[in-house]
Amino acid sequence: MIVIGGEALVDLVPDPATGEGELGPLHPLLGGGPYNVAIALGRLGVPAAFYARVSTDQFGDKLVERLRSSGVDLGLVQRGPEPTTLAVVGLAADGSARYSFHTEGTATRYVTEQELPEEATALCLGTLGMVLEPGASVYEKALFREAERGRFVALDPNVRADLIADPDAYRARFRSWLPSVGLLKVSDDDAEWLADGGDVLEAARDWQRQGPAAVVLTRGADGLTAVTADGEVTVPGERVEVADTIGAGDTVQAALLAWLHRHDALSAAAVRGLDRARWEQALRFAAAAAAVTVSRPGAEPPWAGELSVE
Repeated sequence: MIVIGGEALVDLVPDPATGEGELGPLHPLLGGGPYNVAIALGRLGVPAAFYARVSTDQFGDKLVERLRSSGVDLGLVQRGPEPTTLAVVGLAADGSARYSFHTEGTATRYVTEQELPEEATALCLGTLGMVLEPGASVYEKALFREAERGRFVALDPNVRADLIADPDAYRARFRSWLPSVGLLKVSDDDAEWLADGGDVLEAARDWQRQGPAAVVLTRGADGLTAVTADGEVTVPGERVEVADTIGAGDTVQAALLAWLHRHDALSAAAVRGLDRARWEQALRFAAAAAAVTVSRPGAEPPWAGELSVE
């Protein structure tokens, strides 16, 4: 079982018919980076559990309902009266998304410590879950604890810079996580921010040397690159008509974990042992999964039957 920790929220997405300069309707779509990863893993047929605090409001009920219908285990889901986190989405002409978050006093912040089930083989963390206190410290403690216990840890910082009050402190905290991380997935934009404007590939190589068995860079339509101790492996992105990019990176993370799970490679040692051909297979699978997600509005990851598995 892969345990995914972090926020569940509601994206408020503008109606595509809204004219330029107008304020149109906002459609509530269920999301949040870790939540999307959990949904995608469940849909891909991988045993997955979501570890988070979710509101008891109507949005929270819908979030839990979608987890259940996607096959995600709910044993670690906490419920509370705090409202659901909201993200107001702005879409550019190319479908890329920007976000403004409403997080004060929301359920996401108040997750409490829990022991993972014995059958858990991996822990995946990221996004707001690693930023919003006091929950961020709870997840950070879990990251260090589970790595010490020998569980595979995957991380996607999915940086939301507007919510990071002290960038230098966050960058230092990020670096402190790396020795405990088996797989780091990061977008090129986030990598540039984390590197404080430095060269993205050089930064990824440096992060890989600090702990992760591999660092996977997502580069939009330019594809995916895995940075390992043996060098880099790159595959192109799949060309599709883009509805929006919401959940694309989350789908990549889930698809990589699903591929590793299916190939009995959910350990740092196994990831280090992957050769170029196997990395190409894993990255192509992740690119194909992300292509399905970006082809439809909101974070709607594919089901297993929509993808071919190598």
